[in-house]
Amino acid sequence: PLGGKAQFGGQRLGEMEVWAMEAYGAAYALQEFLTVKSDDVKGRTRMYESIVRGEGLLEPGLPESFNVLLKELKALALNVELLDNDGSTIS
Repeated sequence: PLGGKAQFGGQRLGEMEVWAMEAYGAAYALQEFLTVKSDDVKGRTRMYESIVRGEGLLEPGLPESFNVLLKELKALALNVELLDNDGSTIS
């Protein structure tokens, strides 16, 4: 998310706030905060389109920070593959 009020940035959700919400049992709100409302660019677009169509389904994708982590691991010569429940590779 963009940083700062001048750039219309979002509110930061710190580690302790995440723990508090987790302890409270707000799993779906946390999933939304940490994916679609954060840096899941493709998921945010899909969410907007589903709201416009009146569906309102939440299907989060991979956050951009996870993609950065994968690229850093590949730079260290570690081949990391992400698999779904069927065993298919997720790109």
